Amino acid sequence: MTSQVSSPAEQADEAVVGEQRKAAGAKDVRRLDRVIIRFAGDSGDGMQLTGDRFTSETASFGNDLSTLPNFPAEIRAPAGTLPGVSSFQLHFADHDILTPGDAPNVLVAMNPAALKANIGDLPRGAEVIVNTDEFTKRAMQKVGYATSPLEDGSLDGYQVHPVPLTTLTVEALKEFDLTRKEAERSKNMFALGLLSWMYHRPTEGTERFLRSKFAKKPDIAAANIAAFRAGWNFGETTEDFAVSYEVAPAATAFPPGVYRNISGNLALSYGLIAASRQADLPLYLGSYPITPASDILHELSKHKNFGVRTFQAEDEIAGIGAALGAAFGGSLAVTTTSGPGVALKSETIGLAVSLELPLLIVDIQRGGPSTGLPTKTEQADLLQAMYGRNGEAPVPVVAPRTPADCFDAALEAARIALTYRTPVFLLSDGYLANGSEPWRVPDLEELPDLRVQFAQGPNHTLDDGTEVFWPYKRDPQTLARPWAIPGTPGLEHRIGGIEKEDGTGNISYAPANHDFMVRTRQAKIDGIEVPDLDVDDPDEARTLVLGWGSTYGPITAAVRRLRRAGESIAQAHLRHLNPFPKNLGAVLGRYDKVVIPEMNLGQLATLIRAKYLVDAQSYNQVNGMPFKAEQLAAALKEAIDG
Repeated sequence: MTSQVSSPAEQADEAVVGEQRKAAGAKDVRRLDRVIIRFAGDSGDGMQLTGDRFTSETASFGNDLSTLPNFPAEIRAPAGTLPGVSSFQLHFADHDILTPGDAPNVLVAMNPAALKANIGDLPRGAEVIVNTDEFTKRAMQKVGYATSPLEDGSLDGYQVHPVPLTTLTVEALKEFDLTRKEAERSKNMFALGLLSWMYHRPTEGTERFLRSKFAKKPDIAAANIAAFRAGWNFGETTEDFAVSYEVAPAATAFPPGVYRNISGNLALSYGLIAASRQADLPLYLGSYPITPASDILHELSKHKNFGVRTFQAEDEIAGIGAALGAAFGGSLAVTTTSGPGVALKSETIGLAVSLELPLLIVDIQRGGPSTGLPTKTEQADLLQAMYGRNGEAPVPVVAPRTPADCFDAALEAARIALTYRTPVFLLSDGYLANGSEPWRVPDLEELPDLRVQFAQGPNHTLDDGTEVFWPYKRDPQTLARPWAIPGTPGLEHRIGGIEKEDGTGNISYAPANHDFMVRTRQAKIDGIEVPDLDVDDPDEARTLVLGWGSTYGPITAAVRRLRRAGESIAQAHLRHLNPFPKNLGAVLGRYDKVVIPEMNLGQLATLIRAKYLVDAQSYNQVNGMPFKAEQLAAALKEAIDG
């Protein structure tokens, strides 16, 4: 673990205080600038809840943080097996951080499977807290341990803390009228209490949470709180934990404001609600549950008070069909899905392109192809979003870079959809969706004005002087067609997938008209106003690292490492992938080398090479996990030196 650097005088003072504490029988307290903790156990051990509560208390304490939940795709994988291991990693610090961390400083392993699945990620000297009660002969054999790793010396390079978590929890709850199995379920709260003591985390929020969560079962709430307090007290009294740690709040990492911890899917949900309010339109979500996008459906269904309507359809096609119908009716329409769902929605997305109606397609990407890796992350839907439809059907593509940035990306996607009357792809991924970080709650004055003007009457005069409504008469600036709400007198018009005649919207098979309409729809997308690409280049470097989406955190962390080591490297990150920023070509032309890290086999690199004729170098990973900063730094150093 990295220690915060103190001056000689401060070190002397700390030494005196440490001696005084030892003389008084108090435990040593060490100050750190950052810590990476991973909770790991069986998928029924409550590791996600434990990590989430530790994260919430850390956020309330004021640390900067980044999280990485990692769980099986199966609802309940076989107990005690490697495929059934669920983990939650949290990186928190007294300064600005960007990733959940490369390697844990502390591993809490609730069983042999959790230890075996995660021990390879730990650096030597890391702390390992193991639940010894679960290290039975049968449990160890199930994951391939011939001998106990707690006794055979294989963990000698780590600081191992053997703790009988299950026994201690059951003993702490013996006064409650619970069966042993019921009592054992609280062992995650015992572990949470112990870690909360070790790192001086607040406890009041967790106790409030437990009372609220089990409000209808006060005995269960009381038992969990008792287990949580027992874990805290165990840390305070046991001799095995002689040291606790302090990580000060990240006072200088955040601009002034009100902050909360937020996941990508929650930020995206709030962004959609904010967009509907700023547009003064009802929000309609037509969706079908799919990992890792389902949380958006769950969250939006809670906000009927903001005029949100959610429709859980029978399948992906019905979900987007209902959303497109809502767009025709004047709503801010959204459909949420992952890659397999995008494949099913593709025909209706093409219909939305033809109808030229605003529609947000939110794709929370996961590993593929087909069903692939439902709970693992990937960036492999970019080319599908760009070209995954029949005919020439261009669609804008927007990608957030961090969990909190999902809020702003939702607003930006809505701006483009409403202004240009087009479906828009918003490409998040599992890493952003489930990960979390501090988010500054914006003031209403900071949000963009997204209000639109519906068509109210005739907009075209025929040669004989008759005033009529032409549904495909375009705004000369944006090339957007008018948005006419059904039922408005005099604005009746045809819709459907057959090609429209320019202006009138009548069905047309004329070759010249089709050519014109295809080129016009493309010109509309090409003409979308997006901000120029910002480049971070303090030293006029020769090498540029270009990223998009969730690679922002690992890339930025890697760039920081290289610059601290004296290397010169520039960084730029794309939010708009279609159309690209107008200055992208000029930016690429300034550098001898361009490196593009992606969690796919080089999809953005393919687009960059094709459009700008730049020999971009790909650095790719498709293992279902985000990049590690150290790994990226090594690859970028090799590119600089090559």
